[in-house]
Amino acid sequence: MVQRHVINASVSPKGSLETLSQREVQQLSEVGSGSSYTLFRQCVLAILNTGAHVDNAKTILEAYQDFEVRIHQQDRGVRLELLNAPADAFVDGEMIASTREMLFSALRDIVYTQSGLDSPRIDLSNSQGITDYVFHLLRNARTLRPGVEPKIVVCWGGHSISTEEYKYTKKVGHELGLRSLDICTGCGPGVMKGPMKGATISHAKQRLVGGRYLGLTEPGIIAAEAPNPIVNELVILPDIEKRLEAFVRVGHGVIIFPGGAGTAEEFLYLLGILMHPDNSEVPFPVVLTGPKDSAPYLQQLHEFVGATLGEAAQQHYQIIIDNPAEVARQMTAGLKAVKQFRRERNDAFHFNWLLKIDEGFQRPFDPTHANMAALQLRRDLPPHELAINLRQAFSGIVSGNVKEKGIHMIEQFGPYEIHGDAAVMGPLDKLLQAFVEQHRMKLPGGAAYVPCYRVIS
Repeated sequence: MVQRHVINASVSPKGSLETLSQREVQQLSEVGSGSSYTLFRQCVLAILNTGAHVDNAKTILEAYQDFEVRIHQQDRGVRLELLNAPADAFVDGEMIASTREMLFSALRDIVYTQSGLDSPRIDLSNSQGITDYVFHLLRNARTLRPGVEPKIVVCWGGHSISTEEYKYTKKVGHELGLRSLDICTGCGPGVMKGPMKGATISHAKQRLVGGRYLGLTEPGIIAAEAPNPIVNELVILPDIEKRLEAFVRVGHGVIIFPGGAGTAEEFLYLLGILMHPDNSEVPFPVVLTGPKDSAPYLQQLHEFVGATLGEAAQQHYQIIIDNPAEVARQMTAGLKAVKQFRRERNDAFHFNWLLKIDEGFQRPFDPTHANMAALQLRRDLPPHELAINLRQAFSGIVSGNVKEKGIHMIEQFGPYEIHGDAAVMGPLDKLLQAFVEQHRMKLPGGAAYVPCYRVIS
């Protein structure tokens, strides 16, 4: 049980927030009615728990069952009334500034998402319409900055990592920051925090003002992985698929650190896109890296890709062991190629319109037991299609591990069953078992991990 220290408070946005319509305020503020309020309350509670070493949404929600957030409209904007809120979000009765910023980012994104779905300009029936929707969400959050040369590096990896791996991510972030690069992560702890922390120091050394620490998340994840306080631009996308597309559209290169099922999901998503024939000429630098002790993990992930997707997939990334400066140099060189490519084709620096993303990667996957059991995991599928299905399998495992809905389903119906060819199931089972043995499925120091899946060949 999470130890409770609570406080009541009234919070107004720092600066201005677009005035909400009366309909939007009513939609959010009616306690206990409608998905908008429930979603917003869950996200606010997660943000207020920033820094808590809990990665179970159900645990947090149960600990603060009496928490309420009320939205009041004023002539000058909006005010939030918080009842029985976690006290750690306050210092001497005043809310920490980064927490306050993120609260109103959540309000902005959730209200815009819900109200925008009724707009005739939103068309989610086709791939281009989904991409346009992701663009509108990012533009509304003021994430897209035209004219700025490519320098956003996406860092993926686990929230449950060793101290050595965490220190290594900070060193890489420090090297990136020395080269004036900005950091984008999933905004939580572990790998999502380390590169940002390293970059803040090097940005200060270089006297850089306005360094960007962009955090992209979605409601089911933010409840389990509260944003780290370094994030200065928080964007909450509606679902994991929109979040993943936002990463590859707004980021200019990707660094992948050690992680678990969520990292594998992100890696497979990216490989599936890069392997699409239409993207054969699109430069997109990808580096797998970690400290010396993580070399076996990175090699195992590399072998899994080769065994399931083939050698062609392995050509889309490079592996660099225990050399933060070389990682930064290779990424900087890759970003120069991205800049040249975009200039030659008059593509925007701030949003990668030219990248082809199959609709299979964009459609939300509902990880029910039936859908997980029905996944086609066969070696004879085209590699980018197998990558879609493997990505969905890992997405289901993430849901069963940390998302409230997934945890409830596992409690009710038992573990997911994942079926497929032995040629795919063997490497998959081996990789998942390694994640469990290395404590990459949950935060370290917690209860022993109980798998939410069974691999069947």
